[in-house]
Amino acid sequence: MKLELVALGVLAASLVAACGGEDSGRRPPDAPRPVAAADAGAPDPLGPKPEPGQPAAYTPPVPVRYKRPSGMEVWLLERHALPIVSMQVVVPAGAAHDPEGKGGLALTTANMLDEGAGARGPLELSREIDRLGATIRTGAYADYGFAQLTVLKKNLTPAAALFGDVVGKPQLSAVEYKRVHDLWRNALRARQSEPDAVAGVVVARKVYPEGHPYAHPSDGTLASSAAVTLADVKKFYAERWRPDRAKLVVVGDVTRAELDAVLDQALASWRAPAAAPLGDSLGPPAPLVGRPAPVNVRRRVVVVDRPDAPQSVIAVARPGVSAFDEESAVLTRVNAALGGSFTSRLNQSLREEHGWSYGARSRFSFTRMRGVFVAQAAVHTEHTGDAVQAMLAEIGAMAKDGLTAEEVDKTKQLARADLVEAFETVQAAAARLGRNAGVGHGPDHEAAASHVTARADKATLERYAAQYLDLDAATIVIVGPRAKIKPQLEAIGVTAIESSGPEGQ
Repeated sequence: MKLELVALGVLAASLVAACGGEDSGRRPPDAPRPVAAADAGAPDPLGPKPEPGQPAAYTPPVPVRYKRPSGMEVWLLERHALPIVSMQVVVPAGAAHDPEGKGGLALTTANMLDEGAGARGPLELSREIDRLGATIRTGAYADYGFAQLTVLKKNLTPAAALFGDVVGKPQLSAVEYKRVHDLWRNALRARQSEPDAVAGVVVARKVYPEGHPYAHPSDGTLASSAAVTLADVKKFYAERWRPDRAKLVVVGDVTRAELDAVLDQALASWRAPAAAPLGDSLGPPAPLVGRPAPVNVRRRVVVVDRPDAPQSVIAVARPGVSAFDEESAVLTRVNAALGGSFTSRLNQSLREEHGWSYGARSRFSFTRMRGVFVAQAAVHTEHTGDAVQAMLAEIGAMAKDGLTAEEVDKTKQLARADLVEAFETVQAAAARLGRNAGVGHGPDHEAAASHVTARADKATLERYAAQYLDLDAATIVIVGPRAKIKPQLEAIGVTAIESSGPEGQ
């Protein structure tokens, strides 16, 4: 016991010393001195508080344009900061070029390009692409089909050879078509269970008139997929995937001399057939600038019944603009304030203020012919009527009063930031330039559009909002349980309700 007491005494003395007590042998620290209050009139030693200035205007670089002997047009944007190259071939082979009753043909043709090409089957081709650390994507949008390659510069030559086979020598075999066609049909069946996708399909069918090139989805319908054959794919490829109708966008660490040497080998066998190329059924850009009256003369409400669905998807749509209209660039700012950003009016209302949705958004489509405006949100079923009313109110308020001064400034900065992001990487820049090439713009489109967008003032934005957000002839598509939705719509004054199937039928 005595030893324990001694030990405790030693420990206590140690603790006192460690804490700077009297027995530590050290002088206790001085009390902190009070800091004298700064004289209100004295200058701040750090200088005045800096005020953030406006960021410098951003004008995207313009690629060099030239023609290859095959007739293919090349857009080259040299970027030597990183040893990466991205190239995209675009051809007038989009969903708008699908023959009547064969919707989805353009997309299926594009999807078949990398299912075996040249001397390699699909698995061998995929392994070789992976070995080179490359990526090859194919697809089709409304106005054009595309194939894109991204690879490190050191592997550009062998990767471009594979890319050349995909674009110029696809096998289009019966075995692979059977597999791709079965997957396509299964995806279309699955689409009917995806309310966002169903809303998009029905919007296109209801906003555009019957037979319009944009009236069907790019992946087609179950009925149209049943009509598409391998012979159709081969015919569509031969007629539409031609070098004399193609544009090749290249961005990255490559010079023109290096690129031409690579293309001389990779695309040597891709030659235009003797037959004259088909005319573009979409017509030249100039006649498409006009703004015909909307198809609808009154507001419509269309419901796609999904019994017992816990959520309803609401899409408010109306005719928009062509990518060739000057308003197309400026309307990106109007849309940013309305539904194109997290802090936009629609998202703040439906998500932040009311809690009816995880998010609401809107967009103007970027297409060769007149596109659409769509505002869309998934909401709790019990608040479907409230959400429809709130969406119409927010869109109507912007159409009536335009943007606030704060929104004018914010959208200018957002437009600049989005453009910088679009050209931040070689892959993104190639895709953005490829989109412009695909709809028929020139290589300087982004540079010119950036100035138009940046200089748009409050009055201009207000005028365009009033013109393109008027919902008197809008189409409202709701995907959800009709029995629960109908009383809510009647409560807000909607009595005429149309019905539609999941493919707009």
